[in-house]
Amino acid sequence: MNAFFCAESSRQAGEDIIGSGTNYATYILVECPTPWAANAFDSKAVPENLKVLVHKVKQSQLSVRFLLLAPNQSPPTDGTKILIFEQEQGRLSRGYQKHEFNVPNIEQVAGVVEQYLAGEQLNCQQVTGETRDILVCTHGSHDKCCARYGKPFYREALATVAELSLSQVRIWQASHFGGHRFAPTAIDFPTGRYYGGLNRESLSSILTRTGDIACLKRVYRGWSILPTSMQVVERELMLTHGWDWFNYKVAGRIIKQSFNNSTIKAELTFTKPDNSSYTYLAELVRDENRTLRLRGSCGAMKESEFVKYSVGSLNLVHYLDSTDNLQIA
Repeated sequence: MNAFFCAESSRQAGEDIIGSGTNYATYILVECPTPWAANAFDSKAVPENLKVLVHKVKQSQLSVRFLLLAPNQSPPTDGTKILIFEQEQGRLSRGYQKHEFNVPNIEQVAGVVEQYLAGEQLNCQQVTGETRDILVCTHGSHDKCCARYGKPFYREALATVAELSLSQVRIWQASHFGGHRFAPTAIDFPTGRYYGGLNRESLSSILTRTGDIACLKRVYRGWSILPTSMQVVERELMLTHGWDWFNYKVAGRIIKQSFNNSTIKAELTFTKPDNSSYTYLAELVRDENRTLRLRGSCGAMKESEFVKYSVGSLNLVHYLDSTDNLQIA
């Protein structure tokens, strides 16, 4: 009997991966030595106080995602690094704001994170400097596809960054953040965009924001600041506007949805660097031709339904030029 790999199954089915970038207001990433347990925060290297805190935050239903990072060898970290990405304040956003801290050991992480979440003054070293942090899931104990596809891709990503001389880009091995059937998967911070099915060529385009943007139609999973069903709208506008899209501030909201979610009305607004502003009204329609039944992970015993949406209509309803003159209403 052939071994089952969920990523192979998804690719063979031609699954469109858009709409799978999960929504969180805050991501808290903690350096922690491997090996990791299937549930990352059950790992031996995770101290009890951090396990308790993660459980407490989950119970509170705050929009916070905890992830582990394998310590980077280059450059080496002195102590334990904490990266916190918090969604930018204000209605329109380009993604997340980074807060980076170094603490002497992992036992001190829980105290720092508690202070941060409570809005208190932190008594630890804060690291300044702009970086771009690419998280690659290599969490093979959670799903074997993340080891089979994620680990080789992590090594390719390191080589790509070195080849392109991108000194401000850091590549991290991360614990499971969803979508293992799209392995190799990645999150690009500080924007908070999710990708899957990556290879060296598509990664180079994402890192440099050059080349044919049409490659994103295959590898873009969606943006964490937007509702998952709306992510297909953002992809359509991204493909229309090209790489300039990544310089725009965006906001999106669901206005109305039918009782069975077969149709959704949504609004997406964006502003360009010249302060011109555009608002689009979209109708999303459940796409029966692209909705699939698949085993969602290597360990799944039965198939699940993965609903896909298409953009039924997309209309510009409001436009302010850079001098705030209303052009269309």
